Amino acid sequence: MGSGRCICGAVAFEVTGPLRDVVLCHCTECRRWAGHAWAASEALFDDLDFTEQRGLRWIDSPDSVWDARRGFCAECGSSLFWQVPGSEDVSIAAGCLDAPTGVRTTDQVWVQSVGDYYDLDERIPSHAQGGSE
Repeated sequence: MGSGRCICGAVAFEVTGPLRDVVLCHCTECRRWAGHAWAASEALFDDLDFTEQRGLRWIDSPDSVWDARRGFCAECGSSLFWQVPGSEDVSIAAGCLDAPTGVRTTDQVWVQSVGDYYDLDERIPSHAQGGSE
């Protein structure tokens, strides 16, 4: 369980169920979305209780192999969510979670797309492609 918000507070939420540990996604689309690797926890979408959502907007994720959508704050621009339509789960940007998060980084996916400006952390298990990120 946890809580989080965007920079300006126009999107704030509580997670009433468990949070998955963090997965880093290195795909090109996620790097463009996050400005670097996308670090995301995950929870059931039904376990998200929005305490503020006036800034929440969703866009289709144009290059996603899963026809995913991405949630962000339209007021401050914070990147917050990633979800496959119809999925029970939603990925939540780890950086928007309030401390203590209770999660840790345990995996990284789409490592064949890693940016040429950084090196992978070899201590974290890596996968050429990804699961749901």
